[in-house]
Amino acid sequence: MKIAQIAPIEEVVPPRKYGGTETIVSHLTEELVRRGHEVTLFASGDSTTKANLVPLVPQAVRIVTQSIGQEKVREAWKYLAIARLSEEIEKNKFDVIHQHFGWRVTPFENSFNAPAVATCHIPLDPDYIQLIYREYKHNNYISISDAQRKPMPKLNFVGTVYNGVDLSQFTYSPKGEDYFAFLGRMSLEKGPKQAILAAKKAGVKLKMAAKIDAVDVPYFKKEIEPLIDGKQIKYVGEVGPKERDSFLGGARALLALIQWEEPFGLYFVEAMACGTPVIAVNRGSAPEVIQDRKTGFLVSKERGVDEAAAAIRKLEQIDRSACRTHVEQNFTVEKMVDGYEAVYAKLLERKKRQS
Repeated sequence: MKIAQIAPIEEVVPPRKYGGTETIVSHLTEELVRRGHEVTLFASGDSTTKANLVPLVPQAVRIVTQSIGQEKVREAWKYLAIARLSEEIEKNKFDVIHQHFGWRVTPFENSFNAPAVATCHIPLDPDYIQLIYREYKHNNYISISDAQRKPMPKLNFVGTVYNGVDLSQFTYSPKGEDYFAFLGRMSLEKGPKQAILAAKKAGVKLKMAAKIDAVDVPYFKKEIEPLIDGKQIKYVGEVGPKERDSFLGGARALLALIQWEEPFGLYFVEAMACGTPVIAVNRGSAPEVIQDRKTGFLVSKERGVDEAAAAIRKLEQIDRSACRTHVEQNFTVEKMVDGYEAVYAKLLERKKRQS
C-alpha cells in the first residue's frame, strides 16, 4: 500500500523527549515501512524516518515558540502546515491517508484524493472539538480506547486501536528502588498535585519527570513548585527515551492520579513494560489498560489521594512480571500496526465496493 501518515507538528517525530502522539506516529510509520509499505510521513522538517519525509514546517513548533505569548504564532504555523499538506496531497496519489494532526485537518479530509482516516489522540469532550466533529461525523475515525468514544458515540468510528510500545526500549526491572514516579505533562489534567499529596500522605519519595508547556507555567508556579522540596519531592525535568527507561524501571510504582478522561495513557503502558505497577484514577481508558490489583491499582475520583496512599502500602501484592506480560500480550507496536492495517484494508474494500 501507498500510505500517507500526517503527524502533528508540535514535536519532532520521533520526539526527543516528551510526545506521546509523535511517538506513536513514529512507531507506526517505521513498522509499516518494515512491512514493505510505501510510506510518506508529513511532519516537521527536523523529524527522522525511513519513510519519505515531507516537511510541513522547518522545525517542530514547540522549539520555535517556547515562550509565553506566542500562542498565535504557534497557531499560524499550524495553518501554514495545513496549506502545505493540502498542496502535497493534491500532487500525490495515495491508497490511504492517515492523519494524526487533529481536528484542524478534519474539514479538509473530504477533499483528499484517497480514503482518509483520523486517529483521535485527545479526549472528545471539549466544545471546540465537538463543534468540528459533529459537522464531519461521517468522516472515518479511530479511537485509541473504547472509553474515548463516550462523549461522541455517533461518530463514524471504523475501529479501536490501542497504542503500542517498542519493547526493546524498555528494560524489565524485577525490583523498584525507593521512589515513586510521576511522568507526563505538568498540567492539571495529569494530576501532579494529587501525586505529590498521595506521596506525602504515604511518606514516600516522589520523582517527577515532566514537560512544562508555556501554557502550564502559571499552574506549575502556583500549585506545584511550592510543594517541591528537592528531598521527598523532586522535579527532575523532562526526560528522553533512555532516561525514561531507567526512571520508570527504578520506580516502585507510577502515580497517575489523572483529573480528566484519559484517552489512552501511553505512560501507563511504558511503566508496565518496565515491570512498574500503575496507581491511577479509575476514569477514561485506565480500566481498559490497567488490570486492577494485577498490574496496579485503580482508585476513585472522589478519594483518589487517600486511596492512592493506601495502595502504595499494598504494592507487595503486585507481581512486577505480570505488568511486563500484560504489555507483551496487549500493547506492542506489532499488535498496534496489525490493527491499523486491518482498518486500512476495510477502507480500501469499502472504496472498491463503491467504485
